[in-house]
Amino acid sequence: MSKSKQIFIPCNEASHVCDKNQYSEASLWEKIRLTLHLAYCRACRGYSSRNSKLTKLMKKGNAKTIDSKTKSELEQLIQKELSKSTD
Repeated sequence: MSKSKQIFIPCNEASHVCDKNQYSEASLWEKIRLTLHLAYCRACRGYSSRNSKLTKLMKKGNAKTIDSKTKSELEQLIQKELSKSTD
């Protein structure tokens, strides 16, 4: 395999490495290759930027979830309403 094939990665691989990097799962070599890719690919730079912003928002956000009983009740209510509209 030539050197350029080892260093330069396609966009789909870059987005995968970007996602891994978001969760601190990317190796040093993957980070280097991602950095090189981001240097010349505007679309992937945008994806990486949005990924970083999302991560920061989720870390500082105070997301709350509903309990499983309430979720089940809402699902039943939605299904009931959906069945009414198809009649």
